[in-house]
Amino acid sequence: MLRGFFLISILLTVAFVAVFGFRGQKSGSPPFELFPDMVRQMKVRAQAPLSFFADGRGPRMPVTGTVPIGYEMPRPQNSPNGAPPGQAATHRRLAFSVGTDYYDTGKMGANWGTGIPIDVNAELLERGQQRFNITCAMCHGATAAGDGVTKQYGLATVVSLQDDRIRKMADGEIFNTITNGKNTMMAYGPNIMVADRWAIIAYLRALQRSQGGTTNDVPPEHQAELQKQ
Repeated sequence: MLRGFFLISILLTVAFVAVFGFRGQKSGSPPFELFPDMVRQMKVRAQAPLSFFADGRGPRMPVTGTVPIGYEMPRPQNSPNGAPPGQAATHRRLAFSVGTDYYDTGKMGANWGTGIPIDVNAELLERGQQRFNITCAMCHGATAAGDGVTKQYGLATVVSLQDDRIRKMADGEIFNTITNGKNTMMAYGPNIMVADRWAIIAYLRALQRSQGGTTNDVPPEHQAELQKQ
């Protein structure tokens, strides 16, 4: 019984000191933290100095040869059109907007142009689907119907890309919208490479065709089977 009394007394004393014992005292030394808070962890802060490096700068230049995750290294530019002999056109000029031609601006002269300036094949559509689902689907929805998850959280300004206005819009104007943004849509030019913007547009056109298809789009040899159903 006496042992229990002393044990309870010690526990109450420790609890009292922990709560009230050192309140109000000041010290120039940093507090002891068994598990340091994340705001005081060792890390590089944006635009902040860092004594770890000799020049005292925290932000560092990317390591030579670094590329964004999900992109290929640019191929050697050893042919006039920017693509080595035998290389698929879908892999050429992997970069952000650097030129003034239709490929980089979406314009043909003073007007928006129409047409995909790289080969449209299964590889390009697969890439476009991947980039669309990563970058666009959260707002515009998986079928581009404007029913993405952000709309459920109050972003009511998202338009349906299945609307006739968008279906009739020139490919170059859509390219410009992706590059520079429009209304509440941010500019994705700094984040999406030029080739991927065209891949997204190619996939969007496929989505629009799939959602607005008619029996006339079915090859003649399969229309009889469709009518039986």
